[in-house]
Amino acid sequence: MTSPPLLRVENLHVAAAGAKILHGIDLTIRNNEIHAVMGPNGSGKTTLASVLMGHPGLEITEGAIYFEGEDITGDLPDKRATKGIFMAFQHPTEIPGVPVVQFLRQALSNRTGIDYSIIELRLKVMDAMADLGIPGHFADRYLNEGFSGGERKRNEILQMAVLEPKLAILDETDSGLDIDALRTVSDGVQRMVGPDRGFLIITHFQRLLDYVTPHYVHVLVGGKLVKTGGAELTARLESEGYESFRRPA
Repeated sequence: MTSPPLLRVENLHVAAAGAKILHGIDLTIRNNEIHAVMGPNGSGKTTLASVLMGHPGLEITEGAIYFEGEDITGDLPDKRATKGIFMAFQHPTEIPGVPVVQFLRQALSNRTGIDYSIIELRLKVMDAMADLGIPGHFADRYLNEGFSGGERKRNEILQMAVLEPKLAILDETDSGLDIDALRTVSDGVQRMVGPDRGFLIITHFQRLLDYVTPHYVHVLVGGKLVKTGGAELTARLESEGYESFRRPA
């Protein structure tokens, strides 16, 4: 019997505050696949990432979202996270007074149902930091407090490495990164690609895709996926921009 895809999005229509944003999105992601969604500002990229994570401010007016064959359309974000969906945010939230290692301990316990001791969790975090080239003192800093933009994005990739989600959604994680931080992000993705995991990378730059080669590239314009192709599609976008995808075929 064939297993269901990791993620299946069917005819998804989404609105926020009464304004329609996404118009009939169809998307299928399987394990061991990297999908990239590219589009201009205002095309609905962040809305797509957020609705997959269950953002309460977004209204699904039509369609459905399935995760490993289960309908999760109405699930709240914490339930989706427990099932194994992770999102690296474009603008990670600052949480003063909560050390990174403590946050990860709680998040991992919620994800797995296992009550990790501080020592067990610290060892796991330190291993992940070593793999990603992140300094060890990072674990004891308060979550995103005083972090530079690059440090916030590195922290998101560290969370992904520790939590080991089944589906990782990266919402413009490459935005504003210097070359070192970009390599940390790309290394984190490359290390985790495998038969038990899929990736959805949201971006409007080719930079990250120079380091991480997607299996599929989707062009999102005006709330619709107007084109799907292989990694070669990024070269066309780089040379032509998005204007050619706005015109009727």
